[in-house]
Amino acid sequence: MRTDVRTDVLHAVQPGDGGVARVVSDLVGAQRAAGLRVAVACPPGTELAAAAGAAGAVVYPWRAGREPGPRLLAETRELGRLIRTVRPALVHAHSAKAGLCARLAVRGRIPTVHQPHAWSFEAVTGVTATLARGWERWAAARWTARLVCVSEAERRTGEAAGIRAPWSVIHNGVDTRRFTPDVQGAAGARGDSAHLPALSGEDSTGADSTDAGPLVVCVGRLCRQKGQDVLLAAWPAVTEAVPGARLVLVGDGPDAERLRAAAGPGASVRFAGAVADPVPWYRAADLVVLPSRWEGMALAPLEAMACGRPVVLGDVAGARESLPPGHAAPCLVPPGDPAALAAALGRLLARPALRHTLGREAREHVLSRFDVRRTGAAVAELYRELAGVRGTEHREPMAQ
Repeated sequence: MRTDVRTDVLHAVQPGDGGVARVVSDLVGAQRAAGLRVAVACPPGTELAAAAGAAGAVVYPWRAGREPGPRLLAETRELGRLIRTVRPALVHAHSAKAGLCARLAVRGRIPTVHQPHAWSFEAVTGVTATLARGWERWAAARWTARLVCVSEAERRTGEAAGIRAPWSVIHNGVDTRRFTPDVQGAAGARGDSAHLPALSGEDSTGADSTDAGPLVVCVGRLCRQKGQDVLLAAWPAVTEAVPGARLVLVGDGPDAERLRAAAGPGASVRFAGAVADPVPWYRAADLVVLPSRWEGMALAPLEAMACGRPVVLGDVAGARESLPPGHAAPCLVPPGDPAALAAALGRLLARPALRHTLGREAREHVLSRFDVRRTGAAVAELYRELAGVRGTEHREPMAQ
């Protein structure tokens, strides 16, 4: 069946959870508030499906896996049927899998925006990486109205790989009204364990409330990209330099079991599992770390900085652009280097006054550059340019 009223935009999304889901959820909310008719095709039962439906979008189940595989042709056909049903003025495909299937299904007949959220060829090596680069070159030149990168570094990586297409760089943004410092001052610099959120599963006993050591929090999918294995390799050197320091990994993913085994027994490392709201963990942290091996522009550091927390990041695409001026030296480390990561964490954990200054500057920086309303306005302007899609006018966020 075909819809009676043409949809303004269809977001095709895989994965339906994690940072990509939060980015799309924010876009959908802004677009619905602006009066656009929005549909979302994503895996059913995911956080994105729930959030998009709550925001008033029409959600279509698209049963696509994360990786290309034997079902690729069926997944592309299924998405093609959804597109013919929805009849969108524009298709916005998020991440590699959706970008692959959407562009194969549409083949330029509808303006198609692809937002890679980090390039697929960065995650693989050898022949697979060569094939991924070749596909991106082909699809970008023929079937992509606009490539949207979340950082200038991501755009430069694409250009260096030979991808030629019209580009737009639209930074990720966060809801600065939701991600805020703890106004009660209950958590953070004091490292008070009594204010930690409850841990799940086998770690439900939480940390020892008599231990007042500083708390390091890592929020992200437990997978090779996010570099938690590097963090665990660095952690013994951190606790040697800063006795009593504690680490919490927030999130779930394919590497969870392996990482738990690598952490081993002991009270200084805890796994919180997946959480619906990371804000309490950011507020509880003295320091937030994300030692990624590759990114476009990670969302978790922006969320942490909006909560007034300093961050330590792997020096990958988007990391330098996300930090305030002057923060690169204390806050960036080479990706995949446990010794450098341990040294950076140890230095900051030993200097609470510096952490306080960095956190305050980080909050101000996110307010001025990475408010999600600016992201929404930039995407709305792109839709108007490519397909004449118009909603109510967006306003720049007021200074806070």
